[in-house]
Amino acid sequence: MSALSENAPSDVAGSAAAAAEPLLVVDDLKTWFFTRDGILRAVDGLSYHLKRGETLGVVGESGCGKSVGALSILGLVPMPPGRIVGGSIRFRGRELVGLDEPSMRAIRGNEISVIFQEPMTSLNPVMPVGKQIAEPLMLHQGLSRRAANDRAAAMLDLVRIPDARRRLSEYPHQLSGGTRQRIMIAIALACRPDILIADEPTTALDVTIQAQILRLLRQLQRELATSVVLISHNLAVIAESVERVVVMYAGRKVEEAPVSQLFRRPRHPYTVGLLGSVPSIERGAPRPKTRLAEIPGMLPALSEAIRGCAFAPRCSLATEECRSAPPPLTEQAAGHHAACWHSERATEVTYG
Repeated sequence: MSALSENAPSDVAGSAAAAAEPLLVVDDLKTWFFTRDGILRAVDGLSYHLKRGETLGVVGESGCGKSVGALSILGLVPMPPGRIVGGSIRFRGRELVGLDEPSMRAIRGNEISVIFQEPMTSLNPVMPVGKQIAEPLMLHQGLSRRAANDRAAAMLDLVRIPDARRRLSEYPHQLSGGTRQRIMIAIALACRPDILIADEPTTALDVTIQAQILRLLRQLQRELATSVVLISHNLAVIAESVERVVVMYAGRKVEEAPVSQLFRRPRHPYTVGLLGSVPSIERGAPRPKTRLAEIPGMLPALSEAIRGCAFAPRCSLATEECRSAPPPLTEQAAGHHAACWHSERATEVTYG
């Protein structure tokens, strides 16, 4: 038997195993900020994984730790005052926590890219957009200026910006909000990254442009086989864009499920409240005017240690057990996890 035929089965098995492993694993991540007013536990034990080619949604209200978790992956947490004090972030099996800045810089923008929510604060206002797309290609891919400019024009075509060559010489202030966001997408995808983190990529856009950007992201994700982490507080965006959802509250993951299961049968009272706050339009006769559900209270102070369930002060189902012991994250159904002592009764919670 030839050496090739002897090695083939193990090579195939190894390739299959590598493909089955998650591309990104965040395990018990803790990112805290050390301030004059105390320690802010912005991310306090976050865990999730991202599979190859998957689109994962991360949702929660402002201040729950969504963006800080993303910045931790990218190595962009400002230090001081921020610091990753515990946990692990593994990308293709490589530990990112504690990685030196030159090594992190080689990954950031090349293998893991990000789209921030406000392009006017992310794009350089005094640099043509073509140069902003070309620079990471020259840095990470080693392309010449001419080759990088050619790729930049191709990227503008890819994100459906017409007259690409002319647009390369334009500045951000000369472009519309939707076009600027497409430029941000072009920059993020220029190096064909394995992971794209989209942090509220449509927040500043009107509904029509928002739909176009989301449709474009889905198309590019399929074309380039890029894994996507979509961060949003907008459940309507999440419903039509992702396969699996992580719900965060006060720096912790409180629920995780396939998107269809989450919307059909939420297992955490906080998720029930989020879903109840989404306006609904039904076909047929107009609905009577009703007030949207409103979750009472506020997020807990992240500078204080939380003894039990962080959501207990705002939950009508809370008992003494909820206030004294943090609920473990347990599997309530196939692929559906929730951290709630009363998850079977989650839909009974009342708001407003």
